[in-house]
Amino acid sequence: MSKVLMKGNEAIGAAAIKAGCKYFFGYPITPQNELPEYMSRELPKVDGVFLQAESEIAAINMVYGAAGAGARVMTSSSSPGIALKQEGISYTAGAELPCVIVNIVRGGPGLGGIQPAQSDYYQATRGGGNGDYRHIVYAPASIQEAVDLVMEAFDVADYYRNPVIVLGDGMIGQMMEPVEFKEPVKRELPPKDWATVGTKGERKPNVINSLYIDPKALEDHVIKLEQKYAKMKENEVRYEEYNLEDAEVVIVAYGTTSRIAKNAIAKCTEEGIKVGLIRPITLWPFPDAAFDKITDKTKAILTVEMSTGQMIDDVKIAINGRKPVYFYGRTGGMVPTPNAILEEIKKIVGGDK
Repeated sequence: MSKVLMKGNEAIGAAAIKAGCKYFFGYPITPQNELPEYMSRELPKVDGVFLQAESEIAAINMVYGAAGAGARVMTSSSSPGIALKQEGISYTAGAELPCVIVNIVRGGPGLGGIQPAQSDYYQATRGGGNGDYRHIVYAPASIQEAVDLVMEAFDVADYYRNPVIVLGDGMIGQMMEPVEFKEPVKRELPPKDWATVGTKGERKPNVINSLYIDPKALEDHVIKLEQKYAKMKENEVRYEEYNLEDAEVVIVAYGTTSRIAKNAIAKCTEEGIKVGLIRPITLWPFPDAAFDKITDKTKAILTVEMSTGQMIDDVKIAINGRKPVYFYGRTGGMVPTPNAILEEIKKIVGGDK
């Protein structure tokens, strides 16, 4: 299969349609605008529906409705737009509705700026909605990986009856790379016999709801959800390990920052410093097991992010005090450089920190 050069946002839209997405509800915000624009043009060609809602809040509730009817549905936005969707995301998780939510992250807080950032890590992995709920969070590092993960995300959402978030920094949405639309590995999915598709007089009506007046009934529901999240932790953790065996320092980075980190590692190699990388692909569930592969040769961990340091908490939990953890980051739309990361590593191995 030949590759095609595409902008990230458009490639994500194409991947969603190939995965069987038939409905998209959203509202424009930079830097993800090309995605809904693409869907508005291409979905009608496959008998799908694109609708620009009057707000992000309306869009996520339309997603709730389409998902409740058993449709494959997606929404996308950027940082403050996702913040507005958080109540609806909590509702979809509580009602066990599968959907895919794409966040092309921009700088914040507030309206912030339109440049790339990774400062929605807390929002994605901890959730801004209410209650005990979780969702898988994918963090692609390339346009090809974004395509692959979006296609997989629809099956994963259907398999667990749960929203899935694809978290891409602004560069993932805006840069162009050659991509190939491969057939994803298909899962054996359960039937959507819970969907509100009409009874045809053959059964009792299905009810889609996240409201439980009886506290014991709600506790039972939340425990059931927690058991589902435990299965996600067991089966859905994804990560990349790179040059860990002899590493003096191990960088932890995700998304396009991990690609910058690999360039920094090449510079370290030229200077005789052995550096490895752990790249979480799922930010939740976080790949704790990857840190068990760090050897006694490693002196320290360096977390690198386009934020003021949000993933560092999960890194510290995963390493559990076995190694010191340092942080280097840029924020507000500023991007770390390989040379800056190199200098941080030199300080660590030189004992200056």
